[in-house]
Amino acid sequence: MASTRPSSTVQATKTKAPDDLVAPVVKKPHIYYGSLEEKERERLAKGESGLLGKEGLKAGIEAGNINITSGEVFEIEEHISERQAEVLAEFERRKRARQINVSTDDSEVKACLRALGEPITLFGEGPAERRERLRNILSVVGTDALKKTKKDDEKSKKSKEEYQQTWYHEGPHSLKVARLWIANYSLPRAMKRLEEARLHKEIPETTRTSQMQELHKSLRSLNNFCSQIGDDRPISYCHFSPNSKMLATACWSGLCKLWSVPDCNLLHTLRGHNTNVGAIVFHPKSTVSLDQKDVNLASCAADGSVKLWSLDSDEPVADIEGHTVRVARVTWHPSGRFLGTTCYDRSWRLWDLEAQEEILHQEGHSMGVYDIAFHQDGSLAGTGGLDAFGRVWDLRTGRCIMFLEGHLKEIYGINFSPNGYHIATGSGDNTCKVWDLRQRRCVYTIPAHQNLVTGVKFEPIHGNFLLTGAYDNTAKIWTHPGWSPLKTLAGHEGKVMGLDISSDGQLIATCSYDRTFKLWMAE
Repeated sequence: MASTRPSSTVQATKTKAPDDLVAPVVKKPHIYYGSLEEKERERLAKGESGLLGKEGLKAGIEAGNINITSGEVFEIEEHISERQAEVLAEFERRKRARQINVSTDDSEVKACLRALGEPITLFGEGPAERRERLRNILSVVGTDALKKTKKDDEKSKKSKEEYQQTWYHEGPHSLKVARLWIANYSLPRAMKRLEEARLHKEIPETTRTSQMQELHKSLRSLNNFCSQIGDDRPISYCHFSPNSKMLATACWSGLCKLWSVPDCNLLHTLRGHNTNVGAIVFHPKSTVSLDQKDVNLASCAADGSVKLWSLDSDEPVADIEGHTVRVARVTWHPSGRFLGTTCYDRSWRLWDLEAQEEILHQEGHSMGVYDIAFHQDGSLAGTGGLDAFGRVWDLRTGRCIMFLEGHLKEIYGINFSPNGYHIATGSGDNTCKVWDLRQRRCVYTIPAHQNLVTGVKFEPIHGNFLLTGAYDNTAKIWTHPGWSPLKTLAGHEGKVMGLDISSDGQLIATCSYDRTFKLWMAE
């Protein structure tokens, strides 16, 4: 019994607690009581401080931290004064900011920020923070800066307004005479047109509807009954004679040709142009009351030449000189006395053939003017430009009475409706827009073609349908009113460059880049 107890004791002493259960030993700092004076005296007596000081000085000089040769002094006082000045300036700025009155209207605050060239809003910024930012900016640049920018803006606005104002210069006496003549010519025609419109309105609705349905039925049955190769180069323009028995074509070869209708036999070849002919048009009284020896046709070309032709000669009767760059289109005034030409020099001109002079050189487009059309009354002229804008001009006053804004690309065709108040424009944006002179706005946009629209024409008697031609090789007929598609005239192998409707409304002509022209007629 006695021998077993010691062994258990030894076992107990050998077993140790795990390491994580043993508390770490805390080293207590040595605390010295009393003065260290005696120790310091002993250190100084041994000379330790001197050695350490010299070594430290030497090390500092070698490191370049101590400069004892140049005598430069680092003055702390100056930097302290600069810092003080900055702090004082900041205090002054804050004081000025508190005294600045800023509008509580957020739109005015934004306008002020914009005028100062600052962003009108920052991410996550509210009206209160925006006002505070404006106040801080004004405290730096001064309130006079805002007044100055406002004055500059007013000056620039005034200069823009002055630049955009319509200006006039004195025209020749012949222009005044022509304006009076046009007024006297157009007013009776306008009265006649309005009287016809009143009489047409008195026709019962059922009768008018049945007549329109018959017309639509005949238009849907339109077919190509004649196709003729017109030249060895593309044909750019075609125009029916007033009696609908002749068709004039203009070609890129420089030749103009007259064809019989409807059998399409060549009657005359007009030689005179040396380059691409843009257009050829019959005089409004040609083949009706005009003598063959008189001026019956007019044509224009890319070299700026404009020529007048008779029906009994293959050479031009006269040349109209004045254009120096390309003349795109030429059109007769309904009276036959005046001739309108459009030019790539950003202007169009009106020529008085009785006085044999240019009476009007009208600017207004920012790029070349491409097409021109006259109102049936003779009172207005419409021009379409390569700047994508159209303009309607009052020939009796010279004013631009309507600005046709809406097309995205160049306007290549413009035409007045016989009803007197609708205008159609065809553009490079593939659309045809219909404008109302009474409302002075676009009333309908026809997504007409898949390529640029080269020409637009209203039916010449009552304007019962609209014809458009385009670079997608087709011409299309649209109802009026309603502007819904009636018929697609397909058959050309190249882009349609010109089109026309005979004065009796029975025939349609199209000419193309494929060197042919086609006649279309209802079955």
